[in-house]
Amino acid sequence: MRIKTSKSKTSLSFSIIKSIYFEGKHSTKIVESLGSMTSLKKNLNTDEEGVYKWMQLHLDEVNQKYKLESQSVILKLQPNKLITKDHQSLFNGGYLFLQDIFYDLKLNKICDQISKKHNFDFDLTAILSRLIYTRMLYPSSKLSSYEASKLFIEKPNFEIHQIYRALDIIEKETDFIQSEVYKNSINVTERNTNILYYDCTNYFFEINQEKGIKKYGFSKEHRPIPIVQMGLFMDGNGIPLAFCINPGSQNEQVSLIPLEKQIIKDFELSNFIICTDAGLGSTENRIFNNFKNRSYIITQSLKMLKKHLIDWSLDNDGWNLYGSSDIINLTNIDHSSHNKNVYYKSRWINENGLEQMLIVSFSPVYENYQKNIRQAQIDRAQKHIDKNTNMDKKKINDPKRLIDIKNTTKNGEIACEQHLELNKKLIDKVAKFDGFYAVCTTLDDSVEDIVSVNKRRWEIEESFRIMKTEFKSRPIYLQKDNRIKVHFTTCFLALLFYRILEKKLEEKYSVKDIITTLKDMNFIKVEGDGFIPTYQRTNLTDDLHEKFEFRTDTQIVINKEIKKIINKTKK
Repeated sequence: MRIKTSKSKTSLSFSIIKSIYFEGKHSTKIVESLGSMTSLKKNLNTDEEGVYKWMQLHLDEVNQKYKLESQSVILKLQPNKLITKDHQSLFNGGYLFLQDIFYDLKLNKICDQISKKHNFDFDLTAILSRLIYTRMLYPSSKLSSYEASKLFIEKPNFEIHQIYRALDIIEKETDFIQSEVYKNSINVTERNTNILYYDCTNYFFEINQEKGIKKYGFSKEHRPIPIVQMGLFMDGNGIPLAFCINPGSQNEQVSLIPLEKQIIKDFELSNFIICTDAGLGSTENRIFNNFKNRSYIITQSLKMLKKHLIDWSLDNDGWNLYGSSDIINLTNIDHSSHNKNVYYKSRWINENGLEQMLIVSFSPVYENYQKNIRQAQIDRAQKHIDKNTNMDKKKINDPKRLIDIKNTTKNGEIACEQHLELNKKLIDKVAKFDGFYAVCTTLDDSVEDIVSVNKRRWEIEESFRIMKTEFKSRPIYLQKDNRIKVHFTTCFLALLFYRILEKKLEEKYSVKDIITTLKDMNFIKVEGDGFIPTYQRTNLTDDLHEKFEFRTDTQIVINKEIKKIINKTKK
């Protein structure tokens, strides 16, 4: 800070000013008005030389005061002065925690390698980081993401047309990004690649015609529109590992082996257990993962087993309670939902030339859950019967599947109109499987350990839900196949960032709480002074600051401190 002298025709006036950086330009701000030479001589009862000596001493005191970070910042606001038109004063700082993860994963160095390879002039690090941050905090289109990135304390140093140029580069290097991020993540969070979970889902488009990889297929939302299929690998700690995008018409079973081969090659992994659901448990996938150091745990549909295995699985004799060696008959246990025990039996079988252990579990809680679900479907089916509903369409879980259409009378005569009634034979056939759950595995480990590993499959299903709900990865409006792949690359990286953040916070908070908190961590910028937090301080914000070792929750974060925080997140 320094003394500024202002001359007029009749006198000299003095003020203390400091330099500031405002909207890309250097400027000055008046810190204190000292008054005119005439008034100062009168108030200080001294001559001009005494005034200059006093001003220098006073300037030294003000400089010393501003050097202390704990010193209060005095804001002078004028109630009659209009705010500057089109001037932004509200900024988000929650992205700084994501930026810390971005640089921990060395994505900036990955971007540097890609930049040298393709020789372009835009900042790929800035673009990719903003695509990830906005996907997590302000999920929307690429154009909207560009506008949303202006809300961050650090303004974007790129234009919208450069984003679209970057998308083509990111698509070409998606496999490289995945493999390098995995290798770097080993130093950021604990990875468990001894167990790999795999699952598929699909995403729909708001279009009516197939094009490229957008194909008609079995939609999990049961919508008759084009879809794409996403396969996702997750490690044993719930951290995303790799993904692939395939045409919506492709059978999900054939997606596993190509992506698995890519992981073996690019990630240098070879010793692992694949855990997946029955829909991906084809014979080919089982054979591929029954080789050298690979094994599998695959959910097994009891209904698809041979009759003698179904009979063995449903037999009441020969069950064990987990943690006990006692042999139990299921007719002697409490079948109410209050009984939270789980019972099991196991045996080795030979299916299609594969030696596998079949493990069947029975849970009274699961039994009652399935009974309640089916009873609700029976009630809806009865309503269809009462209304004589059109029976043309019967989906897999449609209550109409429980309805039998009769075109004859009870005497066997041909009826003029169709007669609807509940298919009790089908209902009884389905009911006998209530409470039973099975897996097949090539492992010779304890049943408890195998079932424990399989239980964590829910995390990969949750990952798909997070991408679809919190990150709004659907519906997709992109047309070009390469842009679609980049869309899922940013969704995958956003999911990776979230899981790392979740682990840092010791899994104490929900995804909604974490994302909402980061989004709400806004600041009002005071030109020349710093940023005033407008968010509510909570246990979650305290934990964020503790884990990342910087604070943004002081009454005002001065400019010098903001620069230190930004530099730290990019270290």
